[in-house]
Amino acid sequence: MKGGKLIIFSAPSGSGKTTIVRHLLEKSDLNLAFSVSATSRPRRAKEKNGEHYYFMSISEFKNHIKSDDFLEWEEVYRDNFYGTLKSEIERLWAEGKNVIFDIDVAGGLRIKRKFPDVTLAVFVKPPSVDELKIRLKKRSTESEDKINMRIAKASVELATAPQFDKIIKNYDLDTALEEAYQLVADFVGGENGNGA
Repeated sequence: MKGGKLIIFSAPSGSGKTTIVRHLLEKSDLNLAFSVSATSRPRRAKEKNGEHYYFMSISEFKNHIKSDDFLEWEEVYRDNFYGTLKSEIERLWAEGKNVIFDIDVAGGLRIKRKFPDVTLAVFVKPPSVDELKIRLKKRSTESEDKINMRIAKASVELATAPQFDKIIKNYDLDTALEEAYQLVADFVGGENGNGA
């Protein structure tokens, strides 16, 4: 596999990484394309296959694992598999794009280890675990049990922050967006403008 740069954004659920990634995708000077992950988890109401995720059954996902089709994969929660298909990265690189990921911490670090010279791994840090819980509840997409599972996982994920190239503290969204833009622009050789 050979191509552009890889930009990873990882964080506990509710940290704001998805908002940051969406913001960066709007910046044409960065020449970014989003890596759509595969998952075995059920599709949520407004999600579209091939846009938000490639939705698969558990057996389909396991067949891809056996065939070595993933760059990285993980069983994030019981029977909820997530992974990055090698074909997805090859497709985006063939289009001449830099690939941006909104990905779980373990997956992000695996990609960084496989492609250390072309990868920028960014950890998005929330103000606190309490703030994370508030943000997750505001989403109204998951049960209290699921939220508690995510909060328990967040503590473990926060401990991995030093393994990333950069840490963005998302205490103020506008500041975090600007910082993310500058980091990525510097990494891909884009304009050093004011985020325009």
